[in-house]
Amino acid sequence: MPRSHTPYPPEFRRQMVELVRSGRTPDELGQEFEPSSESIRNWVRQADRDEGGGDGDLTTEERQELQRLRRENKQLRVEREILSKAADWFAREADSKPSRSSNS
Repeated sequence: MPRSHTPYPPEFRRQMVELVRSGRTPDELGQEFEPSSESIRNWVRQADRDEGGGDGDLTTEERQELQRLRRENKQLRVEREILSKAADWFAREADSKPSRSSNS
């Protein structure tokens, strides 16, 4: 499902988190500003994780590393498949060529 708007800038998210921590509720902020109250709650939970608290889920840094490693893993699989096919092709080519004899 495509997003209906661009992601909120990190500074805006930080400001929403600070407002919640200063006593405002996500519901109030959701009505006053554009993001939903659930989005604001998610930002607060993620900020707690990033600061060492929270529910033990991945921090933002860990999520980014995981995404990077998954992309790298996918690329390595593609490269391995290409090399495997090339090795098979070269093996078939070597088997189909007659051997040279040194009988001159």
